[in-house]
Amino acid sequence: MRIITDIAEMQAAARELRRNGTLALVPTMGALHAGHLSLIAAAKRDCTHVIASIFVNPLQFGPNEDFDRYPRTFKADCAALTAAGAEILFAPSAETLTPAGASTFIEVAGISDRLDGAHRPGHFRGVATIVAKLFNIVAPDRAYFGQKDAAQLAVLRAMVRDLNFSVEIVACPIVREADGLALSSRNRYLTAEQRSRATILHRALDAAAGLHARGERNAQVLIATMLRMLASEPTVVVEYAAVVDPETLMPLADTASGALIAVAAQLGDTRLIDNHLIGAVHA
Repeated sequence: MRIITDIAEMQAAARELRRNGTLALVPTMGALHAGHLSLIAAAKRDCTHVIASIFVNPLQFGPNEDFDRYPRTFKADCAALTAAGAEILFAPSAETLTPAGASTFIEVAGISDRLDGAHRPGHFRGVATIVAKLFNIVAPDRAYFGQKDAAQLAVLRAMVRDLNFSVEIVACPIVREADGLALSSRNRYLTAEQRSRATILHRALDAAAGLHARGERNAQVLIATMLRMLASEPTVVVEYAAVVDPETLMPLADTASGALIAVAAQLGDTRLIDNHLIGAVHA
């Protein structure tokens, strides 16, 4: 696997690959797990060439968040990407991708203030700005993201639509542990006890999805079910339990046409998110 840190070199390499087939991009922040590698596998199935990126994006972390302690496992990540079949890893420095004096940012108004954006001001401005730069540098045909970051997907789909990027956003299913916990680079922050309690997010979503499968369509009933389940773990501090349109992230009253059900919670110093798509939005 070739490792590139320079923007001009990355642009030249991507142009060469595009001459010989379709090009996929899998953007990551490193600390890779099986969920990330499932994105590489999907990209390899769909496209001729696969580029991964690793960049711990300082623009998407708030002042009291975990940028400094975010896990950085570059050597192990390189080995995993090589084994998974990525051709190129783009790994720019912060000075390269977020140079001093840069004054241009991308903000997807409205949608960026919903779900996670409501609790992490400026987060999605940072995400959209860096992903747009990656799209401009690599110019992929398809870009692959995990469904676990459902709000991020909605923001990026809106950005691609509004700014006429010629890239297809591909969402890949959440990869879970055997007990249902969604894989996340932040799971490594959890103590053994917190790790056990963290499954309540998945169990709360399962309870609401089960109600929906049995015919319940009232969003408030589904939310109340999730909140009751989450409350059964007193050490879990709930940030939100929501039933929303997966494209706009606007709250829904009725789920007859399908919905995104999503939860976020804090366990100690660790923030976790999870979601399910229910009903017609599966199609």
